Amino acid sequence: MKLNCIVVDDSAIQRMTITKLVNESPNLHLVGDYANALEAKNCINHHEVDLIFLDIEMPLINGFDLLDGMKVKPQIIFITSKADYAVKAFDYEATDFLQKPISKERFLKAVKKALELHQLRHDSSEDLGEAIIIKSNLKKLKIYTSKIKWVEAFGDYIKIIIDDENHLVLSTMKSFESELPQGKFVRVHKSYIVNVERVEKFNSKFAEIGNTKIPISRNKKDVISEAISQL
Repeated sequence: MKLNCIVVDDSAIQRMTITKLVNESPNLHLVGDYANALEAKNCINHHEVDLIFLDIEMPLINGFDLLDGMKVKPQIIFITSKADYAVKAFDYEATDFLQKPISKERFLKAVKKALELHQLRHDSSEDLGEAIIIKSNLKKLKIYTSKIKWVEAFGDYIKIIIDDENHLVLSTMKSFESELPQGKFVRVHKSYIVNVERVEKFNSKFAEIGNTKIPISRNKKDVISEAISQL
């Protein structure tokens, strides 16, 4: 198994260092290396990319800005000289965070994580549709989106309600929403995302899933109505 990857860093020396490590790895295929986010975005739009080694601090468009403009994100391994970005990197569901200067040992450890996550996402003995990977209780779990009933904010965590159990995940609602299939999940309230296929009935104030009434914000009634009509 090989992951198609690109390297994005405005420093020519850093790009050379990382591309050398990529080329030495038997599990990585280098699609290209780029000095800025605009060139990288053009590549991503025209090639299948599984993994991005992404510098954060770049002129004009930084690494976070690049990701904000992407609907579907490959795995990300952030590269930076500042450890202060680690917390924000978590909001972007980064696979790993490498601090410069990068050692070969630390690089290989990050690649191993990316390979395991890629395998986990694609291995399935059941045809249950699209799946996502979550980290709950220090374990990575594969969750089929068809089984998710709703998601709710829970302090610094989110609570994922599925058919037979719940999971607490350290994440923001915005970040997790970006992982879900578009059109099948709707954020009906600042604290709630619902699987529209599980909504049994709704009115201007609530969506009902089983015995649970989930509040609907005033400006979200038309959004959920349209989503359900498209099923």
